[in-house]
Order: sequence, then C-alpha cells, then structure tokens
Amino acid sequence: MNNFVASIKKFLSNKNTVTILGVVLCLVVLYIGYNYRINSQVELISIPYAKETIQPRTYITEDMIGLMNVPKAFLNGKYYSTVNGIVGKYSNYNTIISKGSIFYADLVVDGDDLPDSAFMNVPEGYTVIIYPVNIYTTYANSMAPGSFINIYYKSLNDNGEVMFGKFISNIEVLDVKDSSGRHVFENSEESRTPAYLLFAVPEETHLLLRKALYLSNYDVELMLIPNTKTLTKEDTVHVSSTQIEEFINSKTAFVEVSDLPQISDQVAEEKETTNTNN
Repeated sequence: MNNFVASIKKFLSNKNTVTILGVVLCLVVLYIGYNYRINSQVELISIPYAKETIQPRTYITEDMIGLMNVPKAFLNGKYYSTVNGIVGKYSNYNTIISKGSIFYADLVVDGDDLPDSAFMNVPEGYTVIIYPVNIYTTYANSMAPGSFINIYYKSLNDNGEVMFGKFISNIEVLDVKDSSGRHVFENSEESRTPAYLLFAVPEETHLLLRKALYLSNYDVELMLIPNTKTLTKEDTVHVSSTQIEEFINSKTAFVEVSDLPQISDQVAEEKETTNTNN
C-alpha cells in the first residue's frame, strides 16, 4: 500500500504528467460545456401557432390555433406559450397574423383594449369628421388610410355665377369604413364597400365646412379629390382659397354655431336627395 501511495505521489510530482492531466481536464470541461450549450439551443418546446391567416380585429377561437415544436433558441421577444392564453382574445387592429406564425404578445389584445385605429394619431385641437361616401366618390376605393385628399368647393354667388376651386388642402384620410362600421382596408380576404371617410381638420376649419354646408340656397357642393402632390411635414391642413372663405364667412356672420348643420348629416341628406331625384 505504501508503495502504491509513493508511486502516485511520484506520478503526480512529474511536471509532464500534471500538464497532461490539466489538458485532459480542460478538454472534458469544454466538451461538457459545448454539449450543454448545443442541447440548450436545440431544445424543443411546444408553442401555439396560427393554423390560418387571422385578419385584424378578429376574435380568436381554439380552432384557429395549433401546437408545434420549435427550438427554443429560435424564439425572441414575448410570446404566448399556451392556447388558453390566446383563446377569447382579438388580433390587434394594425396587424395580420400570418398562417404558421406564433402568437407574439403585441399581436393579440383583449377586446376591451382594442383601440379604433382611426383616432390614434389625431393632432390636438383637430376635430374628426365622418363624411358619407360611396365607391364612386372615393374614386373606386383609391382613398385609403394614410393617403391625402383636398376638398373642392362649388356654389353659386350672389349674381348666379358658379364659384369653383380648391377649398381645403392636405387632409389625411384616417380611415374608411363600411355601413356596419368595419374598416374597409383592414381585411385582405373580404371585399367591403366604403360608406364613411374619416379625416380630421383644425376646429376652425371644421366650423368653416359646416358654414359652407349651411348655405344650401347657394347650391353648395363639396367634392373630395385625391391629392397627388408629394407632401412634407410642413404641408399641413389649410384653407386654399381666401375668396371662398370670405364668401362663406360673409354669408354666415350672424349664424349661431348651434344652427350650423352637422357635416355627416347634411352630406348624407344631400346624397339621398340627389339619388331620389335621379
């Protein structure tokens, strides 16, 4: 026994032996660490995924969801890990969940938290206008959210002559909705007919439009025309014709705001009258 212990001590006291043992130990540690890293990277976990393309504002049911195994390393950000955490929620207003996609946290919201995208970026001091339209007045659906329009004015003056010109410029379209209030452009798989155009203008411009529609005895007509000009941040909503503005204000100087028609009601009434006469 003493000879064995002495042999071990002699073996360990050899510098070459210690070096070899150190190298072997390092290789073992590297091997174990490498395998641990590899295994952790390729570890498969089961997560929910969309079995079909889910359009914005869609109520998510269990039959829309499947489960698949994916390497954990492939996943980034916050995502739903269980089917129960998704069922009963809605796809967000600004996204389409593609078939095969996993359910990231920002793609799914509770119904109470589902905002109306039309009102998300309205500047302070602006008034949202709901303007009745149809497939023809939107130039065959060419007025989409994010595009810009101009409002043209047409009426008779005191001499019975026609006044016509660009009235309000650089108005951004906030949304287009159908008669049921659904967003026309949010669903790529369903054809929807435009019924209302939503846009926002400064409050003084909103009142000016209401004053214009008050002058029904002058055969006032407002026309929405697509703006084809390239705009910059400096191109804000503004009145384009001082002449038209002064004419309207001169005819409504003593009219109370409470007597001015609501734009949506007046335009809808005029369109109904036009359709009846035709």
